[in-house]
Amino acid sequence: MKKNLFIIILFIANFCYSQNEIKEREPFVLKLAVDNEQFYQMDIPKSKFFVKENIIQIYPTEKLNVEVEIKNDTIYSMKVVDKIVEPKRTIQIEFLQNVKDKKPEGMMLKVTNPFDRKLNYNAMMYIVGHNKWLSTSIIPILPNLVNYETWNDVIITLVLEKWRFEK
Repeated sequence: MKKNLFIIILFIANFCYSQNEIKEREPFVLKLAVDNEQFYQMDIPKSKFFVKENIIQIYPTEKLNVEVEIKNDTIYSMKVVDKIVEPKRTIQIEFLQNVKDKKPEGMMLKVTNPFDRKLNYNAMMYIVGHNKWLSTSIIPILPNLVNYETWNDVIITLVLEKWRFEK
């Protein structure tokens, strides 16, 4: 009887915990100011947040909670979650375009590091007017702090990869 009860509780806990994971973004219309007269618009289809294992694609206007599993002092796996259940293991990422009076004033990526160690990652951007991915530099995020990356380019999307801890 106790064994059956334990299995049922374990199943329910696992089911409730897995309900928090979000595997795909809902479709939306991305609209970015290019200058004070022109806009870039794109229909973003329903798509996965991870284009490959631990490689996140993010669009302006998105805010993601990325829960991390650590094994052997490395980032082993990542998943986007609806609610922060594990704050000490959840990286918060927000990407937006600053616009004032219909004029773009730059793009900003905000990344919150919940860990007690320096967090780093690589980034690539796809910008309006180009037809290829471009690498961009990223400043490592100190333990338990927030980092803001800014660009003057109008960025359609970013890919964030090679998440790692630095000594």
